[in-house]
Amino acid sequence: MKQVLAVVGDYYHNGELAKDALNWALEPLIEEGEASVAYIGYEELPARLLERPDAVVMFKENRLNPQESEPLYWMTEETAASIASYVEKGGGWLVWHSGLASYHFGEDQTYVNMLRGHFISHPELNQSVRYIGNTPDTDGSSEPIDFSIQDEHYFVECDTENTDVFLRSESVDGESVAGWRHEFGAGRVICLTPAHKREGLLHPDVIGLLRSSVVWSFGS
Repeated sequence: MKQVLAVVGDYYHNGELAKDALNWALEPLIEEGEASVAYIGYEELPARLLERPDAVVMFKENRLNPQESEPLYWMTEETAASIASYVEKGGGWLVWHSGLASYHFGEDQTYVNMLRGHFISHPELNQSVRYIGNTPDTDGSSEPIDFSIQDEHYFVECDTENTDVFLRSESVDGESVAGWRHEFGAGRVICLTPAHKREGLLHPDVIGLLRSSVVWSFGS
């Protein structure tokens, strides 16, 4: 059985809603006894990584108090090093929506270098965002993706020359990379930008994309 750890929820993103989406995505695997998921706090992460879970899902931005002029950040250099070590040794790491936000601040770039991308900004208003591409290849094949949802359109910086971009986004505000993946040492890293609102997070195409991304992160 594959073991998944998930860190979800922050000031702007409802953790219970993220749990609903991830539980729905993993439901077929859980019912078949192929996977389990445990939700943990960010404080527990370094110790739990020592247990060598098969994958970790990160749906939490780095700022603990983003409404303050001088926010506090939860990820330390030690935590970043422990995450990179976990992935290099064969772990799977799925960064989902807010898990891309605010990690590029500071001198230590271990984590962002592992992701090969990070969130830059999003428009003030949610708009209809179209997502086009393919699901991650998990069994020798992939499925085309083309759907639109009302969403917080994430614009990201991505090292496209050193990762595989499988999803892109477009809206009246512009275009961006929306999903990418690559190996990191013996492990795998995959990043997804959708979604923010309930109707987006629980959209069947987002659920399917989330499921295939978790499965890809397992590796062989």
